[in-house]
Amino acid sequence: MESFHSIEWWQIALLFATGFTAGFVDTVAGGGGLLTLPMLMNICPDPKFALGTNKLQSTFGSSSATFHFARAGTLNLRDCRRACLLAFLGSVAGSLLVQQFDSHRLKQIIPLLLFAVAIFVWFRPQLGEQDIHPRISRIKFDFIFAFGIGLYDGFLGPGTGTFLALAFMLGLGFNLTKSTANTKALNWASNVASLLVFLIAQKVWFVAGLIMGGGQVFGAKLGSHMVITRGTKFIRPVFLTMVLLITLKMIYDNWVK
Repeated sequence: MESFHSIEWWQIALLFATGFTAGFVDTVAGGGGLLTLPMLMNICPDPKFALGTNKLQSTFGSSSATFHFARAGTLNLRDCRRACLLAFLGSVAGSLLVQQFDSHRLKQIIPLLLFAVAIFVWFRPQLGEQDIHPRISRIKFDFIFAFGIGLYDGFLGPGTGTFLALAFMLGLGFNLTKSTANTKALNWASNVASLLVFLIAQKVWFVAGLIMGGGQVFGAKLGSHMVITRGTKFIRPVFLTMVLLITLKMIYDNWVK
């Protein structure tokens, strides 16, 4: 199954460095896949293996970030257990649905939604600076947004972290730091669900995934430290930058190419 997966020493260093950088960026603002997936697509001859391997390495990053946020008290794991379960189930459902439907039209619509998010956040500089009164109960939030965005993550994926962070801020009134921490917990759940689908299909390159995963662990640790110590003023510009980069990448892939 993995006979074509020979790896050079310089690729080991490159994969680890890419995983580290992506782990840092993804923990702070999401969008780490902009770095990891092109790398895997370039060195892996089968796109399905690249996608499965990307889920393996990103699971390491989301696990590391979730652990460090929880240990620092920024994330209450007990409060998000139901949300993680629903995000897991949503991601499984999305992974199954994408095999039945053409996602081309959705891929064209999503960049417009992401751009709208960026404009909204740009013109709301106080958004996420502090906790505000929730607009929706936690149980409704979990069933609507945790499951719904988990479904989207399994079906398509780009911008999942952006949509989750915004949902936590607008729905539950979390500040941006707390939203980022909770987003990583739900990202972890949806990553694990999607990874299981690829493992069952035997579409994971373990060597590359584990090397990148090692980088992800350390990058996510640094990223979570920066989020915890520097807060909204650090997260906000990185968040906006990554949203715009994801938007531009999706516009190019689905409207220009």
